[in-house]
Amino acid sequence: MGNGIKDLSNAIRFLSIDAVQKANSGHPGMPMGMADIAQVLWKNHLKYNPNNPDWFDRDRFVLSNGHGSMLLYSLLHLTGFDLPMEELKAFRQLGSKTPGHPECDVTPGVETTTGPLGQGIANAVGMAMAEKILAKKFNKKEIDLIDHYTYVFCGDGCLMEGISHEACSLAGTQKLDKLIMLYDDNEISIDGRVEGWFTDDTPARFESYGWTVIKDVDGHNFESIDKALIEAKKSNKPTLICCKTEIGKGSPNKAGLADAHGAALGDDEIALTRDNINWPYEPFFIPEEIYTEWDHKKIGQNEEDQWSEKLKEYSKSYANEAKELERLIGGELPENFDTTISDLISNFEADESDYASRKCSGICLDNLGPIMPELIGGSADLSPSNNTQWKGSEQLSSDGAGNYLNYGVREFGMSAIMNGLILHGGIRPYAGTFLTFLDYARNAVRMSALMKLPVVYIYTHDSIGVGEDGPTHQPVEHISMLRATPGIHTWRPCDGVETAFAWKHALESKEIPTALILSRQNLPPQSRNDKGLISKGGYVLIEAENEDLVIIATGSEIELAVNSAQLLEAEGIKAKVVSIPCTELFDSQSEEYKLQVLGTKPKVAIEAGSKDFWYKYLTTGDEVIGLDCFGESAPLKDLLTHFGFTNSKVVETCKKVLRK
Repeated sequence: MGNGIKDLSNAIRFLSIDAVQKANSGHPGMPMGMADIAQVLWKNHLKYNPNNPDWFDRDRFVLSNGHGSMLLYSLLHLTGFDLPMEELKAFRQLGSKTPGHPECDVTPGVETTTGPLGQGIANAVGMAMAEKILAKKFNKKEIDLIDHYTYVFCGDGCLMEGISHEACSLAGTQKLDKLIMLYDDNEISIDGRVEGWFTDDTPARFESYGWTVIKDVDGHNFESIDKALIEAKKSNKPTLICCKTEIGKGSPNKAGLADAHGAALGDDEIALTRDNINWPYEPFFIPEEIYTEWDHKKIGQNEEDQWSEKLKEYSKSYANEAKELERLIGGELPENFDTTISDLISNFEADESDYASRKCSGICLDNLGPIMPELIGGSADLSPSNNTQWKGSEQLSSDGAGNYLNYGVREFGMSAIMNGLILHGGIRPYAGTFLTFLDYARNAVRMSALMKLPVVYIYTHDSIGVGEDGPTHQPVEHISMLRATPGIHTWRPCDGVETAFAWKHALESKEIPTALILSRQNLPPQSRNDKGLISKGGYVLIEAENEDLVIIATGSEIELAVNSAQLLEAEGIKAKVVSIPCTELFDSQSEEYKLQVLGTKPKVAIEAGSKDFWYKYLTTGDEVIGLDCFGESAPLKDLLTHFGFTNSKVVETCKKVLRK
């Protein structure tokens, strides 16, 4: 063949070219441009075992510029992961293991789902943070049991996204020295040369974050790339390696141009490219000697076996720590979890005090935090308001000690970093902000659901109950938006008992993220006949024999529903009150149960948010008391009166539906 070491890179290039061409869809330019960097990293530095993609002490590799997915699929195939050639030929096709952008629950060896640019960087920050936390907790002077790097590929687009600033700034503050990012500086995006819209001094930017920056590395010079990686691994800070590359490297007519970015090269250009880089093989053919050179199964197995021996030695001297690490890696709850939760529920039942549900959540954390070292909490600069910092928790320091992270005003970065923390394994992250600021973090929350990651989002100040802060801080559409998102459970509890159940479900979840929607204002505790029914997501809070109508509510509006039902009873109208703290769970119940709860009588639904969501539980003539506009700035009581969240309005509306 005559190309020697370059043939290893060219195998990546042509698998990518051929797959995109067969699919007539995809992005060949980035894989062609980053193939040389990928070769050096995966051959000389990356620690992994294709036989066991989940080996815990492996290095993590994140493709933040996920549109270049064929680069990763080619690497996984060549190095020996369970990704046969037929899957590469099925690139971007229904049911294949090679979707258009990498998906961690679809393809073995893919660490995180990427595509929305910049989020992979934040995920990687979370992974590197998890490694540092666990290393601090479990490593001993004589045994470095947790010792691996997180590597990231990113492009110009990733660095244009604001989330890269949020995440990388925090990474520098935390001194994540095991985080190494390789920047594909090809100066091209879909719209053309980026000089018209991206002229940042990227090295200076990252130096200001507190990163080590290695500038002007030739991304097509193997020795230069290798030298840069060796240097990066010596740093006591995160490292950015700026690699000058040519998008579409090897293509005679499209290299260095936007034409190579997001479309198949075409048969004619592929033929020219084959000639240009001396690759005389049919599509999807890889010579056996190249497979042999790329095969990492034996090396990877030896690396894992060495670690397993280290773990055995560790277990002899530190049996308790080894057992705890095994529990954390397995994602199992501590033995006393059930008892702790049961005691919490009983205590809330016995306590007649009025608490904001955010306070109830804080009480839950005060009890759960001490028994769950895997809980890593945080807030986007709202810890006292979110009640996220439990008694006895310690600020996470740059050496990995502690369990509470002040994320700063970085809602998007915070959420995506949490995804990285839980993807790494051994960590259960939670963090809070005001519900209205979900808007900043929305795509990361969506990615939690898409990846089936059981992170816990705490959203306080859940309605116009915020009061004087006004409509900028009063969520209206946000709860409905969360409920409309597949694969997430949204809880809006009405008191301490429901809040404790929400936390129970959140932490027992293996693959469903949870959003806790919590009040600022105090709420009275409710009496209920069967608290176990809360686990069904919706239940009858107040029975009414032969009811005339049903009042449905959640969260802070439960008090209004209960009080209104009592007023209606005084007038001879029997109203059943239904609480639906988690609509997703309720919707998953049997039709028989849902009918038992909701009945067939006229209904009024009450929630201080968007009305539209509730119509699915209603029929013609039923009413919703909610919001179809933004809030106002005023004291809470004035707002409740202004927007109709009063006993008189509820009673009036109930009588109205009965007259229809």
